[in-house]
Amino acid sequence: MKRALILLSRAWQLGPSRILPPSCRYAPSCSQYMIEAVEKHGAIKGGWLGLKRILRCHPWGGHGYDPVP
Repeated sequence: MKRALILLSRAWQLGPSRILPPSCRYAPSCSQYMIEAVEKHGAIKGGWLGLKRILRCHPWGGHGYDPVP
């Protein structure tokens, strides 16, 4: 499960993210955040943290540096 989440995030980084214009509000990007969270906390907790981060990434959400807890 952990490997699948990391591969999915890497596929996003290497595919659609290179074609679409940059619009990330946070540093590190959401896909990099997901990879770091899954590596640090495992598939379930890391996946949950990554999903929460993706849901916060909208025009009325926050911005700036947001490291993995």
